Amino acid sequence: MSFPARKLPTAMPAPRLPDPMAAPPLRWGVIGTGWIAERFAGSLARNTRQRVVAVGSRSIASATDFADRVGIGRAHGSYEDLVADPEVDIVYIATPHNLHYPHALLALDAGKHLLVEKPLALNAAQASEIAARASAGGVF
Repeated sequence: MSFPARKLPTAMPAPRLPDPMAAPPLRWGVIGTGWIAERFAGSLARNTRQRVVAVGSRSIASATDFADRVGIGRAHGSYEDLVADPEVDIVYIATPHNLHYPHALLALDAGKHLLVEKPLALNAAQASEIAARASAGGVF
């Protein structure tokens, strides 16, 4: 049995996703100083126009060390100080899973947009509360 000849494409199709360099730059704050936070900050710097401008940790020593390694201008010795920073538009939560919920609420209550490393929360009730708090606050 023979099959009809098919014409093969000569080029890749056009991307269906917007160019990440076209997105308006936001000023990011990072809660947590672990491995994933460092990868996230590096990826933003390499692949977008986004800027990580501040980091928050449980101690100023940890935050300063992370800021020096990653090239961030401001280090905060508490998560509360990070979310209160007026130069931060959006917060990335990179703490252990059991802390995602309280840290997400901390950022949302400060009026910050939010991106939480997976999992969003430990259960559906926590995830629903995060979504409701973001909606009520008019943030994403």
